[in-house]
Amino acid sequence: MIRLPTLSPLEHLAFVAAGLLVYVVTTRVRRQRRPPYAALAWVLGIAAFPYLGIPIFLIFGTRKVVRPTSDPQPVPQGDWAVLAPPWATRLLAALGVAEAHPQASVQFQAEGDEALRALVALMRSARHTLDVCTYVLGDDEVGAQVAHILAERARAGVRVRLLVDAIGSLKSAHSHDAQLKTAGVQTRLFMPLRHNPRRSRTNMRDHRKLVVADGQHVWGGGRNLANEYFIGSTTEPPWLDLSFTATGTLAVQAHALFEGDWRLARGLNRNPRIGYAERVRLYEAQALDEGRTLRSDAARPSPDDPTHRAAPLAQWVPSGPDFHDDVLHALLTSAAVHATDRLLLATPYFVPDDGLLEALTLAARRGVRVLLLLPADSNHRLPDIARGRAVREMVEAGAEVRLLPRMMHAKAVVVDHALALCGSANLDGRSLFVNFEAMAAFYGPTQIDWLARWIEGQAAEGTLATATPPSWARDLLEGMVTSVAYQL
Repeated sequence: MIRLPTLSPLEHLAFVAAGLLVYVVTTRVRRQRRPPYAALAWVLGIAAFPYLGIPIFLIFGTRKVVRPTSDPQPVPQGDWAVLAPPWATRLLAALGVAEAHPQASVQFQAEGDEALRALVALMRSARHTLDVCTYVLGDDEVGAQVAHILAERARAGVRVRLLVDAIGSLKSAHSHDAQLKTAGVQTRLFMPLRHNPRRSRTNMRDHRKLVVADGQHVWGGGRNLANEYFIGSTTEPPWLDLSFTATGTLAVQAHALFEGDWRLARGLNRNPRIGYAERVRLYEAQALDEGRTLRSDAARPSPDDPTHRAAPLAQWVPSGPDFHDDVLHALLTSAAVHATDRLLLATPYFVPDDGLLEALTLAARRGVRVLLLLPADSNHRLPDIARGRAVREMVEAGAEVRLLPRMMHAKAVVVDHALALCGSANLDGRSLFVNFEAMAAFYGPTQIDWLARWIEGQAAEGTLATATPPSWARDLLEGMVTSVAYQL
């Protein structure tokens, strides 16, 4: 039996001090900014249980890739810029996000069977390259169908790459390996628990959902590649969710995101001299050289032309450890501040930090219609507990919070009649501060109206949440869960 050495009180205090110093150095020198409650949770955990807390922090505590580059971009100019609100375009340009462009086409899918048909058609259309990034690849009918098509395209000579998050697909990530590798599909796990090429990055998860065919067509949204997102089961209907397909620069931007994630999964740093927006320009120039049609603005109609106003203007808004700033959190907070008419929000998990919650409640207090759509019971118990205080604050401020009777996994935001978001990010600390996420921002009235109608239509099926105070036991439980929800 191995006996551990016994430390004197002074040695124990020195160990605690060293642990706290490690926390300070890691968070400050590496600019790992955290919400106050998350920082307090780490500090208390290290101080109370240093021999356990320090190793856990070193393994799971890193929040950013070391000093990622996000070079500011020029503020968009020209006829198309009038379609987007200046507060949003200026902010995103300053945070290094590639600018919006009119797309050749955009189509949304609300129903699972419709989304699966669109996904299958896009994958089978690939002639040169097919890149797939997903958080979950199921060991089920949908996962098998996706794997079969990827193998089919690889055997046809298409370069096929599959990037799957190691934690999201912990039980099923290797289920299709035999078929995929035999066919020549390149596969990678993102930040596995063992043999991770990016040590101390285990807590970073790739939650982006992107399928890019030939760098020209993209499928994205909130759906993972498993049964519950498309066809459900014999006893349960598919979850409420949203996805979309687009042809144009959204595909180029998605390609740039995938390339960066693929390199990180291999343990390689992105080239520090080339930021995300610069990579997008390089891929866009390459696509144009190859004669691809990326945009619908060839005729350049006048801004007063009705066809101009109907153009599907859009851009990807990525966020995560690969960006210097917390891009989505900044955009959502700014949206709440600038909204004058309505804020429509759909998310399965609602555990915002204090800054975002205050911005949303202040919007409701000054007369903006704030509608928040949540499942009454999600697929994760802890976020349902953690959201209690935030939901009550929203209701007390005058927001309308609707609870749906079935699981909703969609992530969408509509700001006035000027901006709509749809993609992979939940309104919680993990999505906004830790995960690799991507939301598509739409500025065209057709896309904004479609997403607004979908949220309003689903809200009609929900029941109103109340601000009824919980019991003291429930309040204590919510506080305890919220204090660690940032890492959940």
